[in-house]
Amino acid sequence: MRNYIYMDNAATTKMNKVAFEAMIPYLAKYYGNPSSVYMLGDISSKVLNEARETFADCLNCSPEEIYFTSGGSEADNWALESAVRNYGRGGIGRNINGRNLGHIVTSSMEHHAILNKCKELENRGFMVTYVNPGRDGIVRTEDIHRAIRTNTILISVMTANNEVGTLQNISDIGKIAKRHGILFHTDAVQAFGHIPIDVKKWNVDMLSISGHKFGGPKGIGVLFVSKDTKLTPMIYGGKQENGMRAGTENVAAIKGMSVAAGEACKTMRKRGIETVRVRDYMIDNILRYVPGARLNGHRDLRLPNNINISIDGVNGESMVIMADNYGVCISTGSACSSKSTKPSHVLISMGVPEKECFESVRLTISEETTYEDAEYVINLIRKLVKEIKTHTLA
Repeated sequence: MRNYIYMDNAATTKMNKVAFEAMIPYLAKYYGNPSSVYMLGDISSKVLNEARETFADCLNCSPEEIYFTSGGSEADNWALESAVRNYGRGGIGRNINGRNLGHIVTSSMEHHAILNKCKELENRGFMVTYVNPGRDGIVRTEDIHRAIRTNTILISVMTANNEVGTLQNISDIGKIAKRHGILFHTDAVQAFGHIPIDVKKWNVDMLSISGHKFGGPKGIGVLFVSKDTKLTPMIYGGKQENGMRAGTENVAAIKGMSVAAGEACKTMRKRGIETVRVRDYMIDNILRYVPGARLNGHRDLRLPNNINISIDGVNGESMVIMADNYGVCISTGSACSSKSTKPSHVLISMGVPEKECFESVRLTISEETTYEDAEYVINLIRKLVKEIKTHTLA
């Protein structure tokens, strides 16, 4: 395969080498079922316990509050489904005689795992308020507060946006939720491993994580559920995950994810400082040297690795395809929506004109991104913008 510069880490990350090597023994040697009572099973069971402890340390919670999932989308769906079943009227959500069974507050810039689940819940008789962020990509806490009703059962706002990288004021939203006795969930898929998270300080009741966003394997994730929050089983069957998610655990993937999590949380500060330097260098130079370039989202309150720009008169998808020809991987936004012909729902929710939405590209770097990489990509963008605009005018 050709050499390339990878700047799409929001879509997925390269597996951490230490995490990858940690998985191998549990694929070929220590392959016992963790539910088995003999030694081989005990070895696997110990991996699960140690992994819960690792995530508990990263989140400031108890190991018993950690549940393993297949990824962020499942964790998001599980959190919302549990909320409506345990705290909504009517439990399973049947709309009896047109009566509303409960109200949810979320933002219009959430991941589709939240938005599409909310649509499904609306079809079942629950009501949902979608709060728009400002043009800077920040959801205002006062707007969340105004959206609360007497029958609000859940607030769900993502910690960091997957497209524009903006950081939300989760701590203040958590205080609002606690003051009103409302369940609070946050999708921290993009944030975990990149910024500090404290579920106790944030007053978070449930929180979603996905392993492949911080150097772990794909197809594995975590749902944090506070001990005071009622949880509904996701899958019925055996007693795995305290009877809440049946099925033999993917021990090797859990091992890899937990090792990657430990590494990410341990090196977070150092990585963040270096990544922000390269990020800001790229933002400053793209805005300075690329005509018509605009930054989407707040300049500073964003993930350390996120750069989302719109370039006047330049189609984002064309830019992505042309950059790939030069060995550079970037995107137009969420990988989950990459084949959609619709404009980014995130940018639309921020009030960005539709034309500018189609002109956006997202570059998400990592600690491995060098200044040489940055310089090459900046110059490539300048070159491609000139080519695209010249072709458009011809």
